[in-house]
This record gives sequence, C-alpha cells and structure tokens, in this order.
Amino acid sequence: MHLTRLALTDFRSYPEISLELGPGVTTFSGPNGEGKTNLVEAIGYLSTLGSHRVATDAPLVRRGADRAVLRAAVTGTQGSTLIEIELNPGRANRVRLNRAPMPRPRDVLGALSTVLFAPEDLALVKGDPGERRRFLDELLTATAPRYAGVRADYERVLKQRTALLKSAGSKGNLRGAAREAMTSTLDAWDAQLARAGAPLLAGRMRLVAALRPHLTAAYEAVSGGPAGEASGMNYRSSALENSDEFDEIGALETALLKALSGVRASELDRGVCLVGPHRDELELAVGGLPARGYASHGESWSLALALRLASFALLREGREDPVLILDDVFAELDTGRRDRLAGLVAGAEQVLITAAVPADIPAVLAGARYTVRAGVVAGDG
Repeated sequence: MHLTRLALTDFRSYPEISLELGPGVTTFSGPNGEGKTNLVEAIGYLSTLGSHRVATDAPLVRRGADRAVLRAAVTGTQGSTLIEIELNPGRANRVRLNRAPMPRPRDVLGALSTVLFAPEDLALVKGDPGERRRFLDELLTATAPRYAGVRADYERVLKQRTALLKSAGSKGNLRGAAREAMTSTLDAWDAQLARAGAPLLAGRMRLVAALRPHLTAAYEAVSGGPAGEASGMNYRSSALENSDEFDEIGALETALLKALSGVRASELDRGVCLVGPHRDELELAVGGLPARGYASHGESWSLALALRLASFALLREGREDPVLILDDVFAELDTGRRDRLAGLVAGAEQVLITAAVPADIPAVLAGARYTVRAGVVAGDG
C-alpha cells in the first residue's frame, strides 16, 4: 500500500497544498517549525482518525478557518481509494470514501494503514498506562477495524456507569428502597460493562500474544545489544490474576462480573470504576526489569522503536505493507541505532521521513527529497 497524493485545505499551517507521492522513500527536510510534521500528522489522521500530537481536532484547523479538509489517494492490492475527511471542531466531522458519504467517521478505518514513529513514542515506555492502552487499541483497530466500534461501545458504557457511581457517592449512605434501587441499577450496568469489555479485553490479549515475538526480534535488531538485554511484554488485567489463562469472551465476561462485584464498595466510596480494560496495563521489560523506571534512555528509545517495528511486522503478515512514517526520529538516535533502524525499514513499500538535518538520514534511505520552508514544499531537483 502507498499514498499517491495528499491534499490539505486549512490544515495546521497549510491554507492549500497538494503533493504527488510514490512508493519508496520520500524525505521532507527543513528547519523545525516550518510544517514538516504537519504533513505526516495529516496522513496519520487519515489512517487513525487521530493525531499523534494533540487529543482534540481544534488545533488541526488553521487559525481563522472554521474547518479543515484532508484528502488522500491510496493505491493497494484492492486498487485505488480516495479518502476525504472534513474536520469541523464543535460539530460532527464528515467523511467520504471514493466520494461516497460514510455514516460514521470510523467507516473509513482500514482504507489507509500506517505505522508512525515519532519522538512522542518515548511515552509508550516512560509514560502512564493510558499511553500503552491507546497504543494497543490503535493497533487492534488497524488489524481489525471493527474494534473501533467495540472500543466505542465500551467507552459509552463506562462513561454512563461512572456517572452513576459519582451520583451514588454524592448522595451519601443510601438506605432502604433507595439502596435497593441503586444496587439493582448497578447490577444492570455491571452486566453491560462486562458484556462490552470482554471483546475488547480478548482482542487486546490476543494482540499482545501475537505481537510479543515480533517485539523480541525488533528490540534485538534495533538495540544491537546482547541477548541478556532482551525485551518482554505482558498484559495485566484488572479483572484477572493471570491474563494468559483466559481468551474466550464468555469466560472473560464472567471474570469481569466477578471482579466488579468484589470492588463495588470501594467504587461507591471513590465514585470511579475500578475494574475493566480502562484500568489494565501493558507491562514492558528490558533485561527482566520493568522498562518504566529501570530502562536507560537508549534502552527506552530502542524499546519504543521496537514496538512500532513489531506493529509494522504484524500488520504486513499476509497482507500489504502499511505506509511507514518516521517523524523526526533520526535526530534522537545515536549512529548505531540510526543505521540499524534504516536497514530494517528500507525495504518497506513506502517510507515517509521528516528531518531537520538531511545528513541525519542514513544513505540507505535515499529517495525523493523535498524541502519545507514557511509552509512551502519544494522538490530538491
């Protein structure tokens, strides 16, 4: 799979731009703050319906404009596809696939597959558990777009159940009929949360099992270190003592219900939902020690890169290559890691690179080159 055209209107710093792209390596270079990352951010948004830099859509719309439009033409084994997304902060976004309006934005997921490396990826290792949960859910959706709906269903139930817990807590100690009514209502919401959470939990656990060997191989390849520094990953569920023992949805639903029952008193005291996929953790390790808190800066970078390389390897299994995006990554790496990373990704169908200093990019990644200055993208010859 590769992009053949990217067109933006009022996206970030670009009033209007249209770029023709091709397979192989394409590099966008220029000083920081000139608009390089904006280009690959738009491509990432067309793939995932989210930005790797901000949590909301409002910053993506150029100042003074009321909307932004992103378009991408994609060529793959199934032919050519045109993706169009209209960002309307404060209102519903609109999406079109091959010029046909889609009922929901998530209906375009899967039309463009990408794997994006960025400096922000260090948070996958050093950041809070939410960063790693987001990584798993985005990769899960990339492997099977139906999980976008599974995730949305779970988040809807979680929000409503949490509101109920907060309401119960604000009313103090309930007694008599009021307590019975609250208990009955919570029982119903427990059942809904378990029913919505079990498929998401099962998907994450299967994903981690499939990703684990790719991560081990990728970390060894990127780090260049001895075998004793091998990486590891484990999914820790808030509802299960041993996550490896369950993978059937019915059993997971039962386990979630049991765990919810066990923490109900604490939930009512605190007004928060203490069990479910939103409380789970992806545990990462290097050399047998937890990566968060123990890994060096170089080991953390190697592990973050390995997570993305493992994602790329998993997505291309039995399918076409995703578009590989390296956003200002080489400046963060020493020479050895630069060269090893370049050798690992050079054979991808399409690689898009941003860099402030072209000399940071290893020679093996030669290809089309563009210079970006003041929002103007110009080919280097």
